[in-house]
Amino acid sequence: MSPAGIESGRVSALATRERQRYRDEHPVSARLAREACAHLPGGVPMHWMSDWGLDFPLFLDSAAGAQLRDADGRDYADFCLGDTGAMFGHAPQPVAAMLRARAGFGYTTMLPGADAIAVAGNLAQRFGLPYWQFATTASDANRFLLRVARAVTGRRKILVFDGCYHGTVDETLVRLGPDGASRPRPGQLGPAFDCAAHTVVVGFDDPDGLDAALAGGDIAVVLTEPALTNAGLVLPQPGFHAHLRAATRRHGTLLAIDETHTISAGPGGCTQVWGLQPDFVTLGKPLAGGLPAAAWGLSAGVERALAGVRQPVADGHSGLGTTLSAGALTLAVVRANLEEVMTDAAYARMFALAGQLQHGLERLIGRYRLPWCVVRLGARQELVFRPQPPRSAAESLAAADPALERLLHLYWLNRGVLVTPFHNMLLLSPEHREADLERLLDVLDAALGELTGAAS
Repeated sequence: MSPAGIESGRVSALATRERQRYRDEHPVSARLAREACAHLPGGVPMHWMSDWGLDFPLFLDSAAGAQLRDADGRDYADFCLGDTGAMFGHAPQPVAAMLRARAGFGYTTMLPGADAIAVAGNLAQRFGLPYWQFATTASDANRFLLRVARAVTGRRKILVFDGCYHGTVDETLVRLGPDGASRPRPGQLGPAFDCAAHTVVVGFDDPDGLDAALAGGDIAVVLTEPALTNAGLVLPQPGFHAHLRAATRRHGTLLAIDETHTISAGPGGCTQVWGLQPDFVTLGKPLAGGLPAAAWGLSAGVERALAGVRQPVADGHSGLGTTLSAGALTLAVVRANLEEVMTDAAYARMFALAGQLQHGLERLIGRYRLPWCVVRLGARQELVFRPQPPRSAAESLAAADPALERLLHLYWLNRGVLVTPFHNMLLLSPEHREADLERLLDVLDAALGELTGAAS
């Protein structure tokens, strides 16, 4: 019996059957996968697309709203939503309309337009930071704000929490070692430098460790998600953010909040909902309705300090920005998405659906007497294989059961439900229908019946 309360033999037997079903029902995807291997490593254009644990990738035909159709003509209710990039649905109508309207205009000019002013003002109202800059991805945005933090504080080190996710930023690809020291995150390729020389890692649930790390006065910035999202969903304990903000201010350390995933909490993310007061905010993924775009906000104090240390030189390069950052088309799309898609009404619908799904999941957990729970942050929730919500990345990762997760994901997929391949994240969009929730729950009910023997 696994810690999740499921016999491993049942998991293995069902997985064998479901893999065969997938192979039988997806001949076109199988053919495309063989063709793709000629020029695409692993048969995919970006290697995360092979993380679904399938014998060959599922190839897409189309996506609209919260529905997908694969190359074999099979339809899916989509609870992955591009791993948050399409959190408000695929091809939102206002974004599609803006793309059509701007199709004949220039896409990138390296000159500002009125859309930039409107977008920055919208973000300032949502998140409380007055100044904004734009990037192509949240990874880029995080890189840029780390440069600014080091420049304005004169300090070299940063601090992140164990289990964090901040994209492909080298300094953040770290884990907390058993000796309390920083160590490279497993699986990363070609690290550029010794992370221990640049990054301090502290447990998300360890205020004493945080205080000790900041006491040396050499930390430029703490970069954190409001809640951990990449080691499972780990919510902060009461008082955590108040302690974090007080401690960073006491030691002259800046605070950066990465809302790339936690924008699921509301129109202004956790920063608005929880009344956080960061020096920086990072946004990405759904900001442009599924197209590449990111933003990073600065407090007035940081902006003043940056102006004081920045010295333009004719042949110099600040390391901030890329040529395609803040392009005219990108900002027009972001404006349409912020003003017409990421609305209060959209969030209200997402939260209502998320509440229904959470109730349904908890009902099934109770019916089958499983030692599981559901952790939710607004429109985002996870099915966790432990009776109580985890308090740290270590607790969350210890509860993981990769074989069971892969089976559940495949069982769902074979019956027209797509979920994120990373742990058990389920994301709700305003485009989901109650019938989509019912399908997800009905399929899970059938899976649990087989796994527990209740269906025999």
